Amino acid sequence: MTATHKKYRLTSLEEPTDEMLNALMEDVAKAARESSAKAEAEKRRRLQMVAKEIEAWRRSSSL
Repeated sequence: MTATHKKYRLTSLEEPTDEMLNALMEDVAKAARESSAKAEAEKRRRLQMVAKEIEAWRRSSSL
């Protein structure tokens, strides 16, 4: 696979080859997986932070 698909633009007058389309779709899928993984990690981080805050609040309220 070549890097020519990186140069292709949807506004181009020429039709993309099947290889170009496959490469573009692979790039989009990779970016989507990375974005989803980052979002999931951030969600877990925030939930842990909230859980710690709740635990701290419970401890302070028990006094």
